[in-house]
Amino acid sequence: MERSDSGDVDVQAAAYIQTNETHERDDAGEADHEIDNIVFNQNEQRKSEQDEEPREFDEHLFVEGKEFDPPALGMEFESYDDAYNYYNCYANEVGFRVRVKNSWFKRRSKEKYGAVLCCSSQGFKRTNDVNNRVRKETRTGCPAMVRMRQVDSKRWRVVEVALDHNHSLGGGGSKIRTGAKRKCTDSDDAAKTVHKVYRARVMVDTGRNSAVKNQPNSALKKQSSSSPDVLNLRRGDSTAIYNYFVRMQLTNANFFYLMDINDEGQLRNVFWADAFSRASCSYFNDVVFIDNAYISGKFEIPLVTLVGVNHHGQTTLLGCGLLAGETVESYHWLLRVWFGLMKCSPQTVITDRCKPLEAAVSQVFPRCHHRFSVGHVMRRVPEKLGGLVNYDGVRKALTKAVYETLKVVDFEAAWGFMVHSFGVVDNEWLRSLYEDRARWAPVYLIDTFFAGLATCRPGESLSPFFERYVHKQTPLKEFLDKYELALHRKHREETLADVESLTLTTNELKTKCTFETQLLRVYTRDVFKKFQVEVEEMYSCFSTTQVHVDGPLVIFLVKERVQGESNRREVRDFEVLYNRSVGEVRCICSCFSFYGYLCRHALSVLNFNGIEEVPLRYVLPRWRKDFRRVRASDNGFVDGGGTDRVQRFDQLYKGALEVVEEGAVSLDRYKVGMQVLEQALDRVHSVEEKQE
Repeated sequence: MERSDSGDVDVQAAAYIQTNETHERDDAGEADHEIDNIVFNQNEQRKSEQDEEPREFDEHLFVEGKEFDPPALGMEFESYDDAYNYYNCYANEVGFRVRVKNSWFKRRSKEKYGAVLCCSSQGFKRTNDVNNRVRKETRTGCPAMVRMRQVDSKRWRVVEVALDHNHSLGGGGSKIRTGAKRKCTDSDDAAKTVHKVYRARVMVDTGRNSAVKNQPNSALKKQSSSSPDVLNLRRGDSTAIYNYFVRMQLTNANFFYLMDINDEGQLRNVFWADAFSRASCSYFNDVVFIDNAYISGKFEIPLVTLVGVNHHGQTTLLGCGLLAGETVESYHWLLRVWFGLMKCSPQTVITDRCKPLEAAVSQVFPRCHHRFSVGHVMRRVPEKLGGLVNYDGVRKALTKAVYETLKVVDFEAAWGFMVHSFGVVDNEWLRSLYEDRARWAPVYLIDTFFAGLATCRPGESLSPFFERYVHKQTPLKEFLDKYELALHRKHREETLADVESLTLTTNELKTKCTFETQLLRVYTRDVFKKFQVEVEEMYSCFSTTQVHVDGPLVIFLVKERVQGESNRREVRDFEVLYNRSVGEVRCICSCFSFYGYLCRHALSVLNFNGIEEVPLRYVLPRWRKDFRRVRASDNGFVDGGGTDRVQRFDQLYKGALEVVEEGAVSLDRYKVGMQVLEQALDRVHSVEEKQE
């Protein structure tokens, strides 16, 4: 993209604008017509290519013995002079001189918005016919350079870096003096400013203190720190994070990240969400699971994920964070950033039992139903109770109290029997569980909607989103490599599920029940298969009788044969409340609250009362195979008119889903869909050509 030919300067400027202006914008607040006001300064380029000597670095910015890390993609500075002074300091240590190769200015304001700094040996001297004096050739065509530009925040960001030289370098740290045409500000304040800006970007890479830089590679282990104010990373991890984020912003439309820096310029907390996560959050924000298992389990990476469930019942990522520690402050920061970005407040938030996280959730989402995952609670039983002499008896009694009781009074009785019979009344963990019982025991959660993210059946638990990709000792750099792989796999699973849902036929039916036929046309394939099990199991409900009538309200008792201990079949009674006037049906098993579809007991009552179709109030739109398309239409995305880049992206993404879904059904539809998309892209490009 860089050319020494002055005749191509306008083409070069246009290419630079096209490749960088859109991707490097921090937001869409700056008017688009600003692009038209930019012009490349031809005189400065010719001058820099031919005669400009390197500017002398500000000596006050050089600190004897201090190392400056090489420039990295995404590094930011408060001003152009700060960026220039930093590169000069780095060049001084490495042993080369710097000159300005190119500069870009806005036509109206004459404000500089882009520049290329290069090694003084870049390019070659041109022959001067007027001056016959033979001068020694000092340029070697060295490729070392940094390209930087001003972003919307008015900070200067490094957008391209080349570190390799093709010539020998001077001794590091030696003073390199030149006939400077301009000196930077000669003040201690300016020096401190540049160092502060630079340190805020790279300081954490040196570990908890500067001494880490001098450690041999074998000693570059993760730095232990009891301080919750610093993100616990290996050396080089913060640079890897930042470079990854900058690269994602260039390749992933609508990618968002935020880095929390403490007062010492050290990285404290990080949050990011890609375009797919942001789109998923606009659909599936009713129930959110905040998974802190990695940070609470002392994994190598202090990862926290925010997970939802899509229309197939699959988990979908809504955002990620790296936290300095399990503190209220860190969790509060993460949730506030997520809430500010997504602009949504979940109906239900599910977490593990963690006091700091509990406090943060109550502060950020005061109106949500905050519940604890019963699967995570039961998973901790061996760890917390494994040392008891009568552990097997306690475990069985606890499992029975949690999963087999259907009424609060039954749970209380079963719990009392357990703690007194096995002498664990004073067990601290069991006591704390009992105090929190209203937040995790299924019998108390009949009115809380979970969409399958929390379970009420033994043996069921929610697996971590990155379960196959993150292990106890997985380093951060490896996780960043696997992150895209994991998301690609999840996206592929969702796409395949979309296609399979559109191809459901009556051949999938297993009964002649009208409930099954009705929802075959509506539900996605995965959700339909789960509902289909409930329809089949209606035949295990052998008795449905009225036990109480109060006007339109009727309580039915449904008897079901279930599999008990030692695979023995036993009969259990389930109470179902049915309101004949409004078609409301509620079963004591809470299947609808936990999983989002009616259970076999409720279906048996509907069937008993001659109802042939499931009432629409129990056919949740979030499970529909066309949910994304319907939701986009309901939100007004068809008419569009988005005023900022984020909104435009969301509207276009959601508007294109119908073409994608219909085009994936068959090869013929696929070909037509691809043709339509290509034509649409050509028409979009033609708009820019007309404007030019």
